[in-house]
Amino acid sequence: MNKRKYTINPYDFTCPGFRAAGVASGIKGDGALDLGLIVSDSPTNAAAVFTKNRVKAAPLTVAAERVRGNSIRAVLANSGNANACTGDGGVSDAENTTWVVASLLKLPPEGVIPASTGVIGQRLPAENINSAARGLVSSLKPEGFVEFAEAIMTTDTFSKISKRIFSAGGCDYTILGIAKGAGMIRPDMATMLSFIVTDAPIRKDALSKALKGAVEVSFNAITVDGDTSTNDMVILMARDDAAFKGDVDTLAAIEDKFRENLGSLLVELAEMIVKDGEGATKMVSIKVLGAPNKRTARDVAFRVANSPLVKTAFFGEDPNWGRIMGAVGCVEGDFDPMGADIYFNDLKLVSGGVGNGIESERAAARIMKNRRFDVTIDLKGGKSTFTVLTTDFSFDYVKINAEYRS
Repeated sequence: MNKRKYTINPYDFTCPGFRAAGVASGIKGDGALDLGLIVSDSPTNAAAVFTKNRVKAAPLTVAAERVRGNSIRAVLANSGNANACTGDGGVSDAENTTWVVASLLKLPPEGVIPASTGVIGQRLPAENINSAARGLVSSLKPEGFVEFAEAIMTTDTFSKISKRIFSAGGCDYTILGIAKGAGMIRPDMATMLSFIVTDAPIRKDALSKALKGAVEVSFNAITVDGDTSTNDMVILMARDDAAFKGDVDTLAAIEDKFRENLGSLLVELAEMIVKDGEGATKMVSIKVLGAPNKRTARDVAFRVANSPLVKTAFFGEDPNWGRIMGAVGCVEGDFDPMGADIYFNDLKLVSGGVGNGIESERAAARIMKNRRFDVTIDLKGGKSTFTVLTTDFSFDYVKINAEYRS
């Protein structure tokens, strides 16, 4: 296995009862880590959220079927190849590679979830994965999550990993989360994968409910370029509650604390993805207030956050509020877009659809020189709100994506 220098300490990112590893299998062809494995040492309950894109990668087809069961013990993830739009052969590749790893782990094949990220339309080099499988399994260790996080990176410039420790029922529990993504980000459940493990005993129904709620305010509230990937996947594995010896009230208290900390963790990971947005120089929060309902608030926020005209203005540090007004007006809803107020941080730039003058614009331009700032849009048509985290569009974004397959 390649020796690497880490800017973060692998021993800081462990979760009792879980091991992980990352190795180079040759998929990327440059010696970079490109194959990762997470394994639970005991039975788990698992929950998942998948892309709503109707073009789904082969590993998602396999994973969606397997996660419905109660035997998930491992995740096998590769980067450099998405195994998407590869037909029945792609499904066979996903099944075959997980079968090889499962046999080495002495697990049933359905106990291993496949995940892939990378270039769409190319068959997965299953022989690379199968040849590397034995070394991957032998590399498993409690502090291997940092290597796993590196192994699933594509255009990411840094690995995204964090954890939470919380106390409940007289015990301490850990939630460890990993994500990847920098482009093709507009999750609808960016190219984005996330894997979360916890040693907390969580019932399967509670696990699924907690994950969906946390995803809605984290991964489903960010955008880099407005494109939903074929491979988006969030997998959560928790210690099987069947092994828990306490009473129901204690278990419920653990689940409440877990849900609170899971939400915080996923928001942090989502912010890491936006911060690492391809070519991004700005990270901007688009907050919509005063909408007649949640759907309208969400639609307006994403319309502004995904507008190329707005995003290029962010890059140019130009407070061109007319572009924001134009994006707001594209959304149907029970509100008057001409009555909207717009703020940059606490500066009121627009009042009732009318600009507040050149001095306000100059002040807004100074705000836009910051790496991060807020844009608030008050529709004054109700009480619903929604916030989306987005980036600017830079020269580098175009260059990165123009040369992605070169």
